[in-house]
Amino acid sequence: MFIVTNRNLVENAAGVEGLGGLVNPLGPAELRMLEAIPHGNDWEVRILPDQLTPDMKAEVGIQDPGPVYASQYVFRRLLAVANPRHAQPASRKRGKDLLLFVHGFNNSFADVLDRCHGLAETYDVEVIAFTWPANGGGVKGTIDYLEDKRDAQASVVAFDRVLNKAREMIQAARADFLNGLMVDSRKQFPESGEKQREYVAKRAEQQCPFRVTLMLHSMGNYLLERTLKSEALRSGQLIFDNILLVAPDCNNDRHAEWIDRLQVRNRLYVTINEDDYALRVSRMKGGEEQGPRLGHYPYSLNSKLASYVDFTGAPHVGSSHAYFEGAALKNDAVRQFFHAAVHGMRVEEEVSLRYDPARNLHRLPT
Repeated sequence: MFIVTNRNLVENAAGVEGLGGLVNPLGPAELRMLEAIPHGNDWEVRILPDQLTPDMKAEVGIQDPGPVYASQYVFRRLLAVANPRHAQPASRKRGKDLLLFVHGFNNSFADVLDRCHGLAETYDVEVIAFTWPANGGGVKGTIDYLEDKRDAQASVVAFDRVLNKAREMIQAARADFLNGLMVDSRKQFPESGEKQREYVAKRAEQQCPFRVTLMLHSMGNYLLERTLKSEALRSGQLIFDNILLVAPDCNNDRHAEWIDRLQVRNRLYVTINEDDYALRVSRMKGGEEQGPRLGHYPYSLNSKLASYVDFTGAPHVGSSHAYFEGAALKNDAVRQFFHAAVHGMRVEEEVSLRYDPARNLHRLPT
């Protein structure tokens, strides 16, 4: 599992102690990459150097003698999993779908790793996490909540850099796939450009090696909101297959103004649970500017882009704030929803949702 972060690093620390709860001392826009490997109930954490060593270049087949940054190493490693055509030996089978996950309030590094490992195991996706300096550990009150909101605001440039780098990598990977199809098409139909184009279009739809989903949980959605509202940044230019705003801890009021700036290839889902205990508490923490939370308020759902999905009252969901894991998955409809969503599918074709036109939301079976 790969992690991108603007937290402070402890270079010689072991395991999860290598990533702290504070911002990178070089500034909140500074990014580092890590690789985490589970060992039983523990983690081996490897902090990647900013510039690749000769051995790392050789490992992923990079021959450039000049400086090469860690992002290229991560890209090559992920591409071998997501696009088997790129692996050695080359394969024509479909690759593993990718999930970029952004956590919320009060998440330690260990919390992030455990949750992402659970997502990978439950839904059979390759998870890449962006972790920002949310305070972890213990019961957190209003002061810590507001500090995390400030940390989210300070992390806007870092998160925008992550999204932009993801966009570049996804475009490069898909271009690699399409170039392979174009070579095949010229071999199949050397005399007909029209048949070549038809071949590429059909095979691209049928054989796309992987899909990519962005999933933001809780206050991670506030980070996305602040990033999208920064006009000079580039984060609206996204090419994710699906975007999931899960239990969003941000104001319902005027949410369509920033959500509708997103671009998505397939679907954007906003999940709601009126009984969400964490969002009920956060509603009381922030003063007058802390309005009803988007993730527990089934009114004024007016985005032209989003599909709103209401989990309220669905069996086993209860007051959960993270109903993509734990007891909520005893409900097959919940499991099927998140499985389809993180794999870039159209959920409404996989799960029997009931549409409520009066509130513009879909309801899970109860």
